[in-house]
Amino acid sequence: MNYRDLYLHGQKVLSDAGLAEADLDARLLLEWICHTTRHDLFVHGDREMEEEAVIRYQTAITQRAARIPLQHITGLQEFMGLEFFTGPQVLTPRQDTEILVETAMKHLHDGMKILDMCTGSGCILLSLLNFSNNCSGVGVDLSSEALTLAAKNSEKLELNAEWLKSDLFSELEVEEKFDLLVSNPPYIRTEEINSLMPEVKDHEPLMALDGKEDGLYFYREIIRQAPPYLNRGAWILFEIGHDQGEEVSRLMQEQGLWEISIIRDYAGCDRVVAGVFLEEKNV
Repeated sequence: MNYRDLYLHGQKVLSDAGLAEADLDARLLLEWICHTTRHDLFVHGDREMEEEAVIRYQTAITQRAARIPLQHITGLQEFMGLEFFTGPQVLTPRQDTEILVETAMKHLHDGMKILDMCTGSGCILLSLLNFSNNCSGVGVDLSSEALTLAAKNSEKLELNAEWLKSDLFSELEVEEKFDLLVSNPPYIRTEEINSLMPEVKDHEPLMALDGKEDGLYFYREIIRQAPPYLNRGAWILFEIGHDQGEEVSRLMQEQGLWEISIIRDYAGCDRVVAGVFLEEKNV
């Protein structure tokens, strides 16, 4: 079987399975296995394939047709122009989250200390460290598996970061003060999880999805617990669901944060809420 025919076979299997991006996924899996580019499909489509590559490709196509995410098959995902290891132990880095990083970079200065709460793959913290100078950071997660993967990404990108297993702030030292807090916490309402795409509800870790009954649990807790760990003037930035901007803004206002703003993504949906911490609220 030649390169083009193998691609067409994969495309048909994925299309028959009902995948909306069958063409793209079939091509990306073939390029991943053969270490080729899109150019090869047009220029070298008649190249005969080795049997081992054919078998590997057919296996990958079968997995994708079963709605296993493409990134879980390849173990890789691009984010902010960087390549990250990913897998079923973490939420797959998504383009939407790049809005959080881009917004955070507007408030990031050389030498700052960054806290990434619910770090997962570490893609947010590592991207910020990559595009800054002399900054340091701590990535916090409750999942040991996620932290192991984050550490692998840190090594892959040759970026130094500290990874801490903690239930939010429980294992952080109060003396540790941060200049920037970023978080993409679980924010899906529990009752909505079963309505998500199979790639998400069946293959992403539930811990990274479930924001409890109203989807706001982790925003509420992070905003409430954060002040003792922040320097005056520290920014807090969250990724949010498309309908959570006003509610998360209200939680920030109640905690006494200033300059609160909602940032939209490229589709025009609310995606990030940001606010600045000036002083701990009197209780």
